Amino acid sequence: MNGKIKMKSWILIFHFFFMGAAGFKTCYAQNSSELNSQANPNIVVILSDDQGWGDFSIHGNTNLSTPNVDKIALEGARFENFYVQPVCSPTRAEFLTGRYHHRGGVYSTSSGGERLDLDEKTMGRVFKEAGYTTAVYGKWHNGTQYPYHPNGRGFDDFYGFASGHWGNYFDPMLEHNGKIVKGNGYLANDITDHAIDFIKDNKNGSFFLYVAFNIPHAPMQVPDKWYKKFNQKKIEFRAAPGNVENIDFTRAALAMCENIDWNVGRIARILDTLNLSKNTILVYFNDNGPNEYRWNGGMKGKKGSVDEGGVRSPLFVKWPGKIKAGKKPEQLAGAIDLLPTLADLAQIPYTTDKELDGISLKNFLIQDSSPMSDRVLINQWRGKISVRSQKYRLSHDNLLYDIENDRGQKNELGNRLVKEELLKEKENFKKQINKEDLTNSDHRPFLLGHPDTEYTHLPARDGIAHGNITRSNKFPNCSFFTNWKNVNDFISWDTQVLESGAFEVTIYYTGTQKVLNSEYQLSLGKNSIKFRISEIFNPPLRGMENDRVKRKNSYVKDFKPLSIGKIHLDKGKIPLVLKSLSLPEKEGIDVRLILFKRIRPNEVK
Repeated sequence: MNGKIKMKSWILIFHFFFMGAAGFKTCYAQNSSELNSQANPNIVVILSDDQGWGDFSIHGNTNLSTPNVDKIALEGARFENFYVQPVCSPTRAEFLTGRYHHRGGVYSTSSGGERLDLDEKTMGRVFKEAGYTTAVYGKWHNGTQYPYHPNGRGFDDFYGFASGHWGNYFDPMLEHNGKIVKGNGYLANDITDHAIDFIKDNKNGSFFLYVAFNIPHAPMQVPDKWYKKFNQKKIEFRAAPGNVENIDFTRAALAMCENIDWNVGRIARILDTLNLSKNTILVYFNDNGPNEYRWNGGMKGKKGSVDEGGVRSPLFVKWPGKIKAGKKPEQLAGAIDLLPTLADLAQIPYTTDKELDGISLKNFLIQDSSPMSDRVLINQWRGKISVRSQKYRLSHDNLLYDIENDRGQKNELGNRLVKEELLKEKENFKKQINKEDLTNSDHRPFLLGHPDTEYTHLPARDGIAHGNITRSNKFPNCSFFTNWKNVNDFISWDTQVLESGAFEVTIYYTGTQKVLNSEYQLSLGKNSIKFRISEIFNPPLRGMENDRVKRKNSYVKDFKPLSIGKIHLDKGKIPLVLKSLSLPEKEGIDVRLILFKRIRPNEVK
């Protein structure tokens, strides 16, 4: 029991015995009210994927209408100078830890570089240890195999996908706490359905809910209900001069943004309906700049850029009765500040043996006025680094801009003293990256068979093709292996078995008539399973029928799960290898995923 509650209990007993029933009732009413007002607030964090700062009507974009997201800002606070990283997984890592992404081993968006080091304490863990029920629904993108998986990072419930992007947004293959499931309808709506159910199920306790929408990230798929408004719509607000805008892409992105807004409204309404809004901190932000050039307030850059337009994000925070409506803090802030801020607002003490880069923004949210913190923020991606102070930005090519008056970065300044100060910050950061970054030295294996989880996924994106085998697309995240033409071709995964044991193995495959009776072996060290393909499953590629514009990433298809048997795996770092034993028609299967399910001792027959 909390110490404060213990003391209040003794006070109530004192009043009952020494002041009589009337005194007890008065004291109980006062203290009951005080206890309720001090209950830990619920936290709901909503993160969009590839939405730009300009994709909101509150920022002046009349191309679309976002009343529900705007309402969070209008009834709460909106930060004018909030920054994230240029791409998805780095921002998510910083949000989860309060530390720059390179410190936690995140240097890429796929092939293992998106994984957040296991010694990093996450937002989920902090709130779970404080007694909160925790969940994340949607896109994770900080590691697939447990304990990189959300369930291993403090989240009780996870529904969605762990990859960097997904290839189909209508009834897709997803996972629920490791188990493969089929989505229900449009993915963003489905994510919201799970969020609403979670809120209903946990209305009587404190909860931390992380809603990670998958849109407007490509593929540009959106139901007709939202797209019909934008099909052939004249786009009034356009990308900054000199930037080539794909109008059809913009139309699809804006339709997806309005779908997000509709779903945000659904979440807000359930909080109102259940009388939870007053005790819920509602947060909204984006993970990077817009995924293509479109109107973004005249700022330079888009997703992938360390310029203002690639890293400026809204931060809207609503907490009725605690945060005054209409606040516009000017304080320089970033994704690294969200963990210390939310923990501070919820009065949750937490410890970590790692130094935080973020600061608490509580005073800027709660107090009428607060002196601004003198600090800089670093934006970094693919060797490019820019430095943002409260007033200035030093670009990746060391040009200085007055961002307060020139967010488009059009007029270079000659202030040598300021430039030298920011150059020092950049050089210090470079030294940290050289010391801690894993870009060229990532030897972390893909973990297999952690004893605390039932399922382990080894998707194609984490594997290595050998021989003729190729990926379905150069972007690994939602790809599969294809073009198996020779008996010497094989696929490997750099794996480490964490605890010996028996596992049931399922492979997700497709194949034409030519793969019938082809034979394969899955092996890890001296242990192996042999299997034969006895059923043809050759569905067509799909996705293009729902795409509003042509995609760059892989098309997808349905894959057939085939149980290939049981295997014993010995603890240790040994590659997992899938090879062919015979290919009668010189053609092998396409492979999307290998799924391992641990067999517990009481399950062994």
